[in-house]
Amino acid sequence: MKKILVLAGGYSNEREISLLTAKSVCNELKKDKKYNIKIQEPNGEFVNVLRSYKPDLVLNLLHGRYGEDGYVQAILESEKIKYTHSGVLSSALAIDKELSKKIFVKNSILTPNYLKFIFTKKLNKEKFIKKIEKKLRFPVVIKPINEGSSVSVYICDKLTFINKLLSLKKYGEVLIEEYIPGREIQVAIIDKTKLGAIELIPKRRFYDYEAKYNSKAKTEHIIPVNITKKNYNKVTSIALKAHKLLKCRGVTRSDFRFYKNKFYLLEINTQPGMTSLSLVPEIARYKKISFKQLIERIIKDASINK
Repeated sequence: MKKILVLAGGYSNEREISLLTAKSVCNELKKDKKYNIKIQEPNGEFVNVLRSYKPDLVLNLLHGRYGEDGYVQAILESEKIKYTHSGVLSSALAIDKELSKKIFVKNSILTPNYLKFIFTKKLNKEKFIKKIEKKLRFPVVIKPINEGSSVSVYICDKLTFINKLLSLKKYGEVLIEEYIPGREIQVAIIDKTKLGAIELIPKRRFYDYEAKYNSKAKTEHIIPVNITKKNYNKVTSIALKAHKLLKCRGVTRSDFRFYKNKFYLLEINTQPGMTSLSLVPEIARYKKISFKQLIERIIKDASINK
């Protein structure tokens, strides 16, 4: 039997999503007697459990900070345990929206223009609004530098901007990004190959946390995406390029806006959700890859990054 330690839960705002992902994945794996599964929180007992259980690999199903940012990956590296998804540096770069954008820009990947705001700076509201109008123009998107699942992401006009900005003060620094209208298209990559794409039509203003995880939000999922073959190849190629640039492993999901025949890469996710509403399993199903086959491909790719 293959011993798998499943890391789930954690301390980020995405804790509940991580637990839902773990439940979905473990229910599938437990159907097969070749797996011995143990679920573990990344708490104070984590390393002791890791050493006593001695898993063949860790299936990392954590989301957000401490689980998707290189932190837990560094612990697993030090313990010389194979683990799924991307390594320390790749995870840290992908979750940092500013650093990943710099890499995209340097490598000719189109991404929305942005400014970083640090809350230690004294805020002159009128001057700052004028700066935003000059550099980006309203509306703008404000978001934490290193959160996932669209947690605390807002689209702001000139009137709502300051209040929404100040509501994110607890993060210390935020990204203020040019708002790109248009279609929302997401692309999944697995094992450095193109898995596929899906279009989202949210009933809400954009594909935010509620739209992602609340079935009542009624986001419409369109697959196959109604774009030309040329554009399909273009957007999936950009996603693959970003995956390779950050040296990601396993599965990633890249988020795009398609506007005026151009694809804008918003961000890349190194540990996308695997719940009943998640996009990667849906793309896989369309490609005739079962949920179990998808999980096993992720497991097969587990390694120790050096």
